[in-house]
Amino acid sequence: MASTKKTAAAKIVEAPIDNRETFVSLQKSFADSDMPVEEKLKTLYELQAADSEIDKIIQLRGELPAEVEALEDEIATLKERSAAISAVVDQYNRNIADAKLSIAEHESKVEKYQRQLESIQNSREYDSLEKEIENEKLLLAISEKTITETRVEIGNAKAELDEIKDRLAIRQEDLKAKKEELENIVEETAKEEAVLRARRDECASKIDQRTMSAYERIRASVHNHLAVVSIFNGDSCGGCFNTITPQRRIEIASNRKLVICEHCGRIIINPDFEK
Repeated sequence: MASTKKTAAAKIVEAPIDNRETFVSLQKSFADSDMPVEEKLKTLYELQAADSEIDKIIQLRGELPAEVEALEDEIATLKERSAAISAVVDQYNRNIADAKLSIAEHESKVEKYQRQLESIQNSREYDSLEKEIENEKLLLAISEKTITETRVEIGNAKAELDEIKDRLAIRQEDLKAKKEELENIVEETAKEEAVLRARRDECASKIDQRTMSAYERIRASVHNHLAVVSIFNGDSCGGCFNTITPQRRIEIASNRKLVICEHCGRIIINPDFEK
């Protein structure tokens, strides 16, 4: 029984990561790790160094990735618009074909009624046929008008299609050039980036989840993405350049504790690691 209690007491229960956790809880979690604190601090420094070099490589690409994505989206939109207009033009052509059939039917009926007029004997039937002829001619005129108006719409649609085609050709040339430029930059730095990412992954695998989460949050919250910095000019934080108290400088130099800048929240490490 005593042995069971001793084992339970010795076991460290790791609480879930909380974005609002205090520096004290992070420091305690950092110290409770199986890895020596000094080695863990050095690993954090190496992780930051790898991330900083990766950031430089990404910066070389500039706005190219975003520009390539924007061009791809625009080209996709233009193609969708072109397909939609083409479908409308096809429908217009079907409408014209239907209208032509209607015209043929109306003309046939007009001819039939006119032949019947020649054999009509009474005025009532004559007037009735005249109305039928008038009605068919009206429907015929409507169909002819429909064809005329639809052809105008087709002309407008084809003009828009031509504009889209020209714009699409320009955008595709732009995309090709941007992609080639981006691919050249990526190709030039691919080996270096692969080495850096492998080094980063190796460092990250050695760091506990709580510390890693804190590191990522700090990187995301500062403009230069430096979560780990050393002492600047002997007495200041290398991130925000505020003065560090003598007691904290001693703690940093001892490599026995995770020290976080009380001004900017960055992790401060011993400058010796940079050597």
